[in-house]
Amino acid sequence: MTAQATMTAENGARATRSDLLTMFRKTASEVVEKDFHHVEESTVISELAIDSLGMLEIIGSLERQLRIQIPDESLTGLTTIRDLLDVVEQRQD
Repeated sequence: MTAQATMTAENGARATRSDLLTMFRKTASEVVEKDFHHVEESTVISELAIDSLGMLEIIGSLERQLRIQIPDESLTGLTTIRDLLDVVEQRQD
Protein backbone atom coordinates (compact mmCIF):
# COMPACT_ATOMS: atom_id res chain seq x y z
CA MET A 1 0.00 0.00 0.00
CA THR A 2 1.24 3.47 -0.72
CA ALA A 3 2.06 5.76 2.16
CA GLN A 4 -0.91 7.90 1.10
CA ALA A 5 -3.30 4.94 1.12
CA THR A 6 -2.04 3.86 4.54
CA MET A 7 -2.40 7.37 5.88
CA THR A 8 -5.88 7.68 4.38
CA ALA A 9 -7.06 4.44 5.96
CA GLU A 10 -5.54 5.25 9.35
CA ASN A 11 -6.99 8.71 9.78
CA GLY A 12 -10.46 7.63 8.71
CA ALA A 13 -10.50 9.67 5.51
CA ARG A 14 -12.06 8.09 2.48
CA ALA A 15 -9.52 6.33 0.23
CA THR A 16 -9.54 7.54 -3.38
CA ARG A 17 -10.29 5.19 -6.24
CA SER A 18 -6.60 5.25 -7.14
CA ASP A 19 -5.71 4.35 -3.53
CA LEU A 20 -8.14 1.42 -3.64
CA LEU A 21 -6.69 0.06 -6.88
CA THR A 22 -3.16 0.38 -5.47
CA MET A 23 -4.25 -1.38 -2.29
CA PHE A 24 -5.81 -4.23 -4.29
CA ARG A 25 -2.67 -4.64 -6.44
CA LYS A 26 -0.35 -4.72 -3.44
CA THR A 27 -2.56 -6.97 -1.34
CA ALA A 28 -3.19 -9.43 -4.19
CA SER A 29 0.54 -9.55 -4.95
CA GLU A 30 1.31 -10.36 -1.30
CA VAL A 31 -1.46 -12.93 -0.82
CA VAL A 32 -0.98 -14.84 -4.08
CA GLU A 33 2.79 -14.22 -4.31
CA LYS A 34 2.45 -13.15 -7.93
CA ASP A 35 2.85 -9.73 -9.56
CA PHE A 36 -0.52 -7.99 -9.95
CA HIS A 37 0.80 -4.46 -10.42
CA HIS A 38 -0.49 -4.52 -14.03
CA VAL A 39 -4.13 -4.99 -12.95
CA GLU A 40 -6.57 -2.30 -14.07
CA GLU A 41 -10.18 -1.71 -13.03
CA SER A 42 -11.40 -3.39 -16.23
CA THR A 43 -9.48 -6.61 -15.44
CA VAL A 44 -11.78 -9.63 -15.18
CA ILE A 45 -11.25 -11.27 -11.79
CA SER A 46 -11.44 -14.82 -13.16
CA GLU A 47 -8.55 -14.05 -15.54
CA LEU A 48 -6.25 -13.39 -12.56
CA ALA A 49 -6.26 -17.09 -11.57
CA ILE A 50 -6.88 -16.26 -7.90
CA ASP A 51 -8.84 -19.00 -6.17
CA SER A 52 -11.82 -18.22 -3.95
CA LEU A 53 -9.79 -18.57 -0.75
CA GLY A 54 -7.21 -16.13 -2.12
CA MET A 55 -9.95 -13.62 -2.97
CA LEU A 56 -11.39 -13.94 0.53
CA GLU A 57 -7.93 -13.26 1.98
CA ILE A 58 -7.53 -10.20 -0.24
CA ILE A 59 -10.97 -8.87 0.65
CA GLY A 60 -10.37 -9.52 4.37
CA SER A 61 -7.10 -7.62 4.18
CA LEU A 62 -8.79 -4.68 2.43
CA GLU A 63 -11.48 -4.69 5.12
CA ARG A 64 -8.85 -4.52 7.86
CA GLN A 65 -6.80 -1.84 6.12
CA LEU A 66 -9.85 0.35 5.50
CA ARG A 67 -11.66 -0.58 8.72
CA ILE A 68 -14.82 -1.58 6.86
CA GLN A 69 -16.98 -4.70 6.67
CA ILE A 70 -18.24 -6.07 3.38
CA PRO A 71 -21.28 -8.36 3.66
CA ASP A 72 -20.88 -11.68 1.83
CA GLU A 73 -23.97 -10.99 -0.28
CA SER A 74 -22.22 -7.89 -1.69
CA LEU A 75 -19.50 -10.12 -3.11
CA THR A 76 -21.72 -12.29 -5.30
CA GLY A 77 -21.68 -11.52 -8.99
CA LEU A 78 -18.44 -9.54 -9.00
CA THR A 79 -16.86 -9.84 -12.44
CA THR A 80 -14.20 -7.14 -12.67
CA ILE A 81 -11.89 -5.33 -10.30
CA ARG A 82 -14.13 -2.29 -10.93
CA ASP A 83 -17.07 -4.23 -9.46
CA LEU A 84 -15.02 -5.05 -6.35
CA LEU A 85 -13.81 -1.47 -5.95
CA ASP A 86 -17.40 -0.22 -6.30
CA VAL A 87 -18.42 -2.41 -3.34
CA VAL A 88 -15.41 -1.32 -1.27
CA GLU A 89 -16.05 2.33 -2.09
CA GLN A 90 -19.72 2.05 -1.05
CA ARG A 91 -18.72 0.58 2.31
CA GLN A 92 -16.51 3.60 3.02
CA ASP A 93 -19.52 5.93 2.98
